[in-house]
Amino acid sequence: MSIPVFLELVEIRTKLASLFPFTLGVLFSLYYFSELNGINTLLFFVAMVVFDMATTAINNTMDYVKAKNMDYKDQENILGKAGLSVKQVTYLIVGMITFSALIGLVLVYRTNLLLLVIGAICFAVGILYTFGPFPISRMPLGEVMSGLTMGFGIFFIAVFINVPATFITALIVEWPDFVLTGSIQNVAAIFLASMPLVFTIANIMLANNICDYETDITNHRYTLTFYIGKPIAVKLYSWLYYGAFAATTLAVLLGVNPIWMLGIWLIFPIVQKNIRIFTNKQDKATTFSLAIKNLVIYHGMQIILYSLAIIFK
Repeated sequence: MSIPVFLELVEIRTKLASLFPFTLGVLFSLYYFSELNGINTLLFFVAMVVFDMATTAINNTMDYVKAKNMDYKDQENILGKAGLSVKQVTYLIVGMITFSALIGLVLVYRTNLLLLVIGAICFAVGILYTFGPFPISRMPLGEVMSGLTMGFGIFFIAVFINVPATFITALIVEWPDFVLTGSIQNVAAIFLASMPLVFTIANIMLANNICDYETDITNHRYTLTFYIGKPIAVKLYSWLYYGAFAATTLAVLLGVNPIWMLGIWLIFPIVQKNIRIFTNKQDKATTFSLAIKNLVIYHGMQIILYSLAIIFK
């Protein structure tokens, strides 16, 4: 397998969806908790990227195996186009998952046992997203699960590995008893700070499913768009972006985010313009990328504003 084929198999261009929650989680831990652990951050970054690549490879493999549309299977899916065998790709996927799991165990040893539970849940969602008899991506749960596991899950772990566990939440085991302890206030603060990520990442999946609506039906893939209808799905696309701006503003008012974060409204006209274009035309080749552009613009601005807040704190 050549490097270009591998990069297309794992869709390396889509990894921004996981890099932003990681980066913002690290910046939030610096701003809100004044904590940073360089080794843990590096380990988590490697594990996260490798596992993200593995889940994308699973997605492409399962789409190939379950495809009913032969044109898609042979001419659009990377396995068909590059002549890759399912067995070859499966070995690669198992290797990547094993590698990221081993790094995860190292992080559990360096932090708290609770990370094992959180990591196991994230692994399960990532694998079952497209694998198994009832894959999440083929149900109306894809947007919710991708938004929560990537937007909140990655953000939370990025904070958790940098901050002493007792500041957030920790699992203490003294056999045969265990105690879950922590701060509801700090957990709630992390959740609120992550909400814009939850919304914008969910919107990438939603935009993808809106654009693929007709093709998905031919492949017996019934997503949220199928159940709520395309017109309502397009409206939901807009509402999720407005929810991101509202969540960021609320976080400032509650003292979770710095006052600098109100600068996010500077990019509202750009995001609104992209929303309007997508609302008028939903096309995979020309307008789907607007969801990715909005994510980059929104969270790129957040990174700048968090950095300014940390510098001038």
